[in-house]
Amino acid sequence: MAYAVTLVRGDGIGPEVAKATQTVVDATGVKIDWTVVDAGVDVMEQYGTPLPEHVLESIRTTKVAIKGPITTPVGSGFRSVNVAIRKELDLYANLRPAKSIEGVKSTFKDIDLIIVRENTEDLYAGIEFEVGTEAVGKANQFLSELSGKTIRADSAIGVKPISDFGSRRIVKFAFDYARANGRKKVTAVHKANIMKFTDGLFLEVARDVAKDYTDIEFEDRIVDNMCMQLMQKPELYDVLVLPNLYGDIVSDLCAGMIGGLGVAPGANIGTDMAVFEAIHGSAPKYAGQNRVNPTALILSGVMMLRYLGETSAADRLQQAVEDIIAEGKHVTYDLAPSGITPVGTQEMAEAIAAKLAS
Repeated sequence: MAYAVTLVRGDGIGPEVAKATQTVVDATGVKIDWTVVDAGVDVMEQYGTPLPEHVLESIRTTKVAIKGPITTPVGSGFRSVNVAIRKELDLYANLRPAKSIEGVKSTFKDIDLIIVRENTEDLYAGIEFEVGTEAVGKANQFLSELSGKTIRADSAIGVKPISDFGSRRIVKFAFDYARANGRKKVTAVHKANIMKFTDGLFLEVARDVAKDYTDIEFEDRIVDNMCMQLMQKPELYDVLVLPNLYGDIVSDLCAGMIGGLGVAPGANIGTDMAVFEAIHGSAPKYAGQNRVNPTALILSGVMMLRYLGETSAADRLQQAVEDIIAEGKHVTYDLAPSGITPVGTQEMAEAIAAKLAS
């Protein structure tokens, strides 16, 4: 049986790491019927948008996609393509494993954490009012009257919605993942001591959901304390579940603990579909140079294989990646040990494919 998968090549270095990932996934022997589509700045002129509708339609059809990095405009213009895909397809759970790999330089060792981030609410809901506009004036007046607190007239305003529904399904996702993957503990991360109604709701819901999972230990941590705890004693933690903004920050923190975004995979999962992606940027200055590290997207491919139920193939690919990096002979410049000549993006992928065949 062949699995239908949409491959979104992205822009910048996206097409190169996408090709590398396609190479190694095919080398596992799992049959994939790839639908290759493009999104990002490279298609803006043709379609007038970095996210053409046919890309979303392809994902809706195949139900599974893997996506190369896509450039996100800063400050103005089209909001993040990544965020738009998550919202359009209601991919409410962002899953970010952080696992140490021998041969990757890092201050930390033996890290094995799972970060589960809510993907649709919080400040990333995109409800903002620009400073100096009529809309922000109305929002300021309304909120000042409603809260009894003064907001400076020269403020921009953002809204932080946290719902019972959104909180409940992401916490349930975290517990279900923990149970299915032999994890022992879920930690809810919040700032409920200050944001008593928004983060307070998230924490209240997490405690309620935990009652249905008595086989999994549950605790909670305030987000700033959580960051300190991760630096001091990460071995005490297992699965972390967080609202959107904290999840974004803490997942990058944990990626730093394993050597950086270049080795950090990710997935965005909804009720009946999923998009797997590297978390790092599109690095347009390196585009077309066959130079960059493809590990993050390849490990996202490992996650995709697990999602498809191809556990054996996923395990073999994970091991092949770890073996190649540990050997240090066929890796890109950022992974190469001193004195070893690095190889290109595709050459590293071909070395992983060869390891799978050996």
